[in-house]
Amino acid sequence: MYERMLNKQAVPSIKEMTECCGENAELFTLLNEWLCNEYTTEQKVVFPYGNKYGWCISHKKKKKLLCNIFAENNSFTVMMRLSDRQYESVYGDLREYTQNQIDNKYPCGDGGWIHYRVTCKEHFDDVKKLLAVKCS
Repeated sequence: MYERMLNKQAVPSIKEMTECCGENAELFTLLNEWLCNEYTTEQKVVFPYGNKYGWCISHKKKKKLLCNIFAENNSFTVMMRLSDRQYESVYGDLREYTQNQIDNKYPCGDGGWIHYRVTCKEHFDDVKKLLAVKCS
């Protein structure tokens, strides 16, 4: 359903990753452009975590990882880590789907990781709120 680009031998172009996102391709492009333009992130196509995760666009600022954006069939997933305080600062402004992602985060120190699948404009709006907290 949400297949990722898993062939480690074939490095995809950003255009191919965008096409993979299908009906959410425009949101995939908008998010990557927003991160680059608003927060001057360095983006790079990488295969960071092994065969289960596949190819993604990594966004870094001064060598600090901000997020990974994995292209998927008709969607994309943003993987990011925030502190508990960062999550709490926007929690009340987020939709139930997003709050559920935060409630079920993978704990790591003070905070944790979420794998936030974007399948619509509402998810896109919420993931931008989370990334704005992460990047500021």
